[in-house]
Amino acid sequence: MFTKTRISLRIGALIVGSVLAAGGAVAQTDEDEAERQSNAQETKQAQAVSKAVYDKIQKAQELVDAKDYRGALSILNALYDPDKLTEYEQANVLNYIGFVYYNMEDVPNAIRTYERMVAIPTLEPQMKKQTTYTLAQLHTMQEDYAKALRALDQYFVMETNPAPEAYILKAQNLYQEQRYADMVQPIETAMEVAKRRELEVKEDWYVLLNFAYFQQENYGKVRDIQKILLASWPKKNYWFSLAGAYTELGQDNDVIKTYASAHDQGMLEKESELVTMAQLYMQREVPYKAAMLLEKEMEAGRVEKSGRNYRLLSQAYQLSMEDEKAIPALQEAARLSTDGELDVRLGNAYLNTGNYEACVNAVQAGIRKGGLKSADNAHISLGMCLYNERKYQAAIDAFRVAARTDRSRRVANQWINVINADVERNEAIREAEQAARKKRAEIEQRRKSSGRA
Repeated sequence: MFTKTRISLRIGALIVGSVLAAGGAVAQTDEDEAERQSNAQETKQAQAVSKAVYDKIQKAQELVDAKDYRGALSILNALYDPDKLTEYEQANVLNYIGFVYYNMEDVPNAIRTYERMVAIPTLEPQMKKQTTYTLAQLHTMQEDYAKALRALDQYFVMETNPAPEAYILKAQNLYQEQRYADMVQPIETAMEVAKRRELEVKEDWYVLLNFAYFQQENYGKVRDIQKILLASWPKKNYWFSLAGAYTELGQDNDVIKTYASAHDQGMLEKESELVTMAQLYMQREVPYKAAMLLEKEMEAGRVEKSGRNYRLLSQAYQLSMEDEKAIPALQEAARLSTDGELDVRLGNAYLNTGNYEACVNAVQAGIRKGGLKSADNAHISLGMCLYNERKYQAAIDAFRVAARTDRSRRVANQWINVINADVERNEAIREAEQAARKKRAEIEQRRKSSGRA
């Protein structure tokens, strides 16, 4: 019921000294001016870089733009000297070095560089916060989810108003750590923040939340989330997930309605899906709908005309008390089957429709094929067909075979008694009719002899 959510990260350079030099120094800019003002206690030394340092950073930036990452790294590594640079300058240089490593896809070195950066005592709070979040993303990329979660915890302490994506990143890492119950709170918080900011609540967030509740077997929540997903992103797998939730909740009528809705929208395409829907109809005692569905889809070629499917179609018709319609399906199913079960079932359909000769032939074919689960029942059916054909001795023989099993002995003997009684009654009727004919002949002869004929 869950599609694994891909963790998508976008790492950007956290460039501190990114404005043009003014005189011999570079002033710091910040996306959040209000927060920068709140942290204005930093020293002037920590708020500026020298022109020499700035020029080398600019040169490295030009090489980065030209995708000459090794050249940029060479300049920056030569520039970085804690004994000669202020802590603010160190932060600038390390920030660029980490960015270059990231672009070289050398994530371990990018992480080590940013960790050195956040360890600088006078690092501006806003810069430390942003870099800590970057570290959480990088640890996630490295599949070091425990470290990613620790970095996120540090970030949430520093950030008073996190964006929804930070909470989702935490939930994704919790998923990787299999801490499914803990995923719920950050995802739902992300959704609340997004709605408050009038931002989109993304489909993947609902999928992740659905999985968290599914792992806790909270199928009521799963059901509710699937309804939301279907309302905004109607997809086939969400219909099936909703049906699964209804199944777990024991809401069987809703299971059928869900499958029916998916079918009405043309979302049931695979044979297994269509057959499942037919089986649901049969389970809910609407077998005629199952028969109609199967017959239609078999004709359309979306459900294979196999012995198994013909068997299901015949069952649907028989449960609908439509034995005549079941016969063609049973004929095909029996023809394709290697055992005699379906031949016997075909014989029973013939018995129900009064075609006793065909019944005898079908049941006998089934007995010859073998592989019967209840051979005694097959002989019961054969005996009944033969009885209706007035082949009494053959019927008795069939019932005697059935009587060899404890399960069928009583029924078989009852039939034998019925046949014997019928035979006796028929013999009595025959003898009475014969006596009557003889009596009429004697009377007629006397009339002739007395001349009154």
